[in-house]
Amino acid sequence: MTYVFLANGFEEIEALTAVDLLRRANVPIQTVGVGGKQIMGAHQIPVIADLEESEISLEGLQMVVLPGGLPGTPNLEQSQVVKDTVMHCYERGAYVAAICAAPSILGHMGLLKGRRATVSDGFVSEITGAEYTGELVTVDGKIITGRGPMAAMAFALQLTDLLADKEAAEKLRNLMQCQ
Repeated sequence: MTYVFLANGFEEIEALTAVDLLRRANVPIQTVGVGGKQIMGAHQIPVIADLEESEISLEGLQMVVLPGGLPGTPNLEQSQVVKDTVMHCYERGAYVAAICAAPSILGHMGLLKGRRATVSDGFVSEITGAEYTGELVTVDGKIITGRGPMAAMAFALQLTDLLADKEAAEKLRNLMQCQ
């Protein structure tokens, strides 16, 4: 299972692009609402999450995804469930993915020390201990970081490459190129 956490003020394109592509590739994924099931995006798009944070199960968790956005990122960081889930994945060798401002959460948790990472330009100082790459998407071991909304498709395709079977990931890449 993969969880995409949504908190009020999340960046819609970052969260929903990942959900869309992973579902197209038949990767088990659920959205998790922080503070309730109905979550309002940064651009006033309401989304009904599959689960509330109190309903998650850590058993069999393959990846956690943190979209950016303001005030979505600080709202995610205030959730102990989000931080505990991130740490659970990190300690067990599951994937931890964050995009835009959300890699700052990983930096604050000390998970980026000695790693390569990318983040939205205004948050470079918040990825404590990381080597900032400036890339659209950076993969360092089991940590995947994305730079921002323009990186949403590349970020989601990278997640799909990691979680989907090879044939499904390749088929999806071809589909996204509109061939």
